[in-house]
Amino acid sequence: MRDTASPERVAVLALDGVYPFELGIPSRILGAADGRYEVSTCTVDGGPVRTNADFGITVDHGPEILETADTVIVTSMPPSHIPADLPDEVAAALARIRPDARIVSICTAAFVLAEAGLLDGRRATTHWQVADLFRRRYPRVELDPDVLFVADGRMLTSAGAASGVDICLHIVRTDHGSDLANTVARRCVVPPFRDGGQAQYIEQPVPESGAASTAATRAWALERLDEPLTLSDLARHARMSLRTFARRFNDEVGLSPGRWIVQQRVVRARHLLESSDLSVDRIAAEVGFATGASLRQHLHASIGVSPQAYRRTFQQAR
Repeated sequence: MRDTASPERVAVLALDGVYPFELGIPSRILGAADGRYEVSTCTVDGGPVRTNADFGITVDHGPEILETADTVIVTSMPPSHIPADLPDEVAAALARIRPDARIVSICTAAFVLAEAGLLDGRRATTHWQVADLFRRRYPRVELDPDVLFVADGRMLTSAGAASGVDICLHIVRTDHGSDLANTVARRCVVPPFRDGGQAQYIEQPVPESGAASTAATRAWALERLDEPLTLSDLARHARMSLRTFARRFNDEVGLSPGRWIVQQRVVRARHLLESSDLSVDRIAAEVGFATGASLRQHLHASIGVSPQAYRRTFQQAR
């Protein structure tokens, strides 16, 4: 976890054609984290930039703030503004970034990082609608277009607009733990956790008029994660057939019921690892995994570390 003695310096780079919504995400999310981040916005020359809306924006900073930033976030632009070649002024701005800085892209800004060679040999994601174009241009990048965000070392990439919220919450959670990330989410009235591996919502069908939702059953399941939960249990609670429930659940959540339950159990386990001294076996029982070995397997599959390593990294001294 990061030192909290001084706020982390975050520079948000706005490029020509920027989406105003995505541009505001870092300041809104990171700015709600109890002063842990100092967020500033810049352009490649300090001048105003056009947005994809009917207005332009002016900023208080030029590219010089990239030289001292701990984290640099590049925000997205419409596909029509995606550069085939990196403009000289953008390349010069990116060259100012410190070698050890964390670099984040929101949506189509992954093209900017890839064009600069920053994603070569790394996993990354971008909006699913431009995934084929990305693959053709950057074959050296391991693209995964089916996830919300990817964290590969100091390079973080996210998918469509709202995934910018997810990746900023991931930054808070990684730096300062789940408690602060959950607090930020409540303040901003957004979902506190959507795992990076959750599928992008690609042309999901709109539920039929009058169709029952699985939301009540999901809430019911979250209160019983320590119990065995089968598809039959969930469908019975929702008063649907197995087939109808599974189809509707996937339409609403983007995951199968089984994968969603595992994901929620991992989320609960991570919170307990951060906030308690319970043993791994006890935490496994508390969240519904049969054994500590099962918890270790699912946690490693989710975030690539063991429970002990996660606890050492994220549990705050009490």
